[in-house]
Amino acid sequence: MSDDFQMGAIAATRAMRAVFPATPLLKNEHLSERYGAEIYLKREDLSPVRSYKLRGAFNAMRKLIPEHQVFVCASAGNHAQGVAFMCSHFGVRGVIFMPVTTPQQKIQKTKMFGGANIEVRLVGDYFDQTLATAQAFCADEGAYFLSPFDDDSVIEGQASVAVEIEDQLGRAPDHIIVPVGGGGLSAGTLGFFGDACSYTYVEPMGAPSLKAALEKGAPVDVSPINSFVDGAAVAKVGVRTFARLRDARPEDVVLLSEDRICVSIIEMLNVEGIVLEPAGALSIEALGEVAELIRGKTVVCVTSGGNFDFERLPEVKERAQRYSGLMKYFILRLPQRPGALKDFLNLLGPQDNITRFEYMKKSARNFGSVLIGIETDDPANFPAMFARLDSAGFTYTDITNDETLAQFVI
Repeated sequence: MSDDFQMGAIAATRAMRAVFPATPLLKNEHLSERYGAEIYLKREDLSPVRSYKLRGAFNAMRKLIPEHQVFVCASAGNHAQGVAFMCSHFGVRGVIFMPVTTPQQKIQKTKMFGGANIEVRLVGDYFDQTLATAQAFCADEGAYFLSPFDDDSVIEGQASVAVEIEDQLGRAPDHIIVPVGGGGLSAGTLGFFGDACSYTYVEPMGAPSLKAALEKGAPVDVSPINSFVDGAAVAKVGVRTFARLRDARPEDVVLLSEDRICVSIIEMLNVEGIVLEPAGALSIEALGEVAELIRGKTVVCVTSGGNFDFERLPEVKERAQRYSGLMKYFILRLPQRPGALKDFLNLLGPQDNITRFEYMKKSARNFGSVLIGIETDDPANFPAMFARLDSAGFTYTDITNDETLAQFVI
C-alpha cells in the first residue's frame, strides 16, 4: 500500500481531533481469557454517532468544501447519521433520502444530529428506489452524492480507525478482525496497515458481497440479501473498495449466520454491558472461527457500531437461543379429543418452557395443527423430549431452521 494513502489517513485523523476524540481501544479480559490471546475492542460504538461512519463523511466534506455546499446521501442507518452530524459541523446543507420503511428511531436520530442543516426525505419501500431518487436529485440539483463506502476520500477517512489503533497500541496488532459491508472500513484498514498484520474480514451469511467478489475476481451483485445485519447488508462491494481488497484471500473472509451473530450481541450486553448492533458484533463472534490462529497474539476486533433499537431485543434473544439450540419451534398434529393436550404437556421435561402455543387449523374433525415454541436450558433436552413424543405416537414437524416457513409463522 502507498505511503501517500498512509499519510493521507494520518492527516485525516489529525483533522478529526477538532471535531471528536479518538474512540477507545480497550482490552477485554473476558474474551482474552477465553481465546488465550490479548483481545482488544476498538469501540466505534462510542463515537458521537455510535458508529465509524462519521469519519468518512468528515474527510470527504473537508476536501469538497467550499466547492460543494449541498451533500446528498441515501441511507437508512449509520451513514445517514454520520452525514447529518458533519453537515451540522460544517454548516452545509444535507439532503438525506431514507426508505419509507425506516424506523422512526433512526429518522429522529438523523434529524437530531443534523438539526436545521439537513432535510430528510422518505422515498421508496426498498433501498434501490431510495438510492435512485437520491442520485436523480443530485443530477438535477448539482449536489454532491456522498457514497457510504465507494469514495476514495471516504475510504481514507475510515482508515483513521487504523491510525488510532496504532497510536493507542503503540504498534500494529498481530491480527485485526474487521466487519465488511461495502468495504470502506476494511479497505481503509488494509490500506493503512498493509502487511504489518494479518486480517479476518467478516460478513453476514445473507450478504456475502466481498466473498463473492474475491471468488469471481470482480464485484458481483449477491441479491437478494438478508437485511437483518443492516450495517453490513450490502448486495455489491464497492468498485473502489474492491480495488484495494482484491488481493485478500477468500479463506480470510468469514461468513456468520444472522442467528449466530445474535449470540455475541446478547453476551456482550449481559456480561460486559456493551450495546452493539448486529454489524458491531460481527468481529467478536468471528473470534471463534480463528481461535487457533490468534492464540497468544495481540488481536483487535473493530466493534463498528452500537445503534441498536431495543425493540429488536426479543427477536435478537430468540435468534440467539435458536442458534444455541435452546429454542425450537415445531408444528404438532394434536388429536381433537378430551385429554390430548394434557397428554402432550405430561411429556415435557421440568426445564421445557412453552413460549408459543397457537392453533393453526381448528376445522379438522380428528386433528388440529398447533404451532408450539419451546425454550429450555440445555440443548440435550430436545432429543429426549422428541423421543417421548415419538413413543407416545404424536406427529410433529420441527420448523426451527426452515427460514421460509419460519418467516411466515414465527
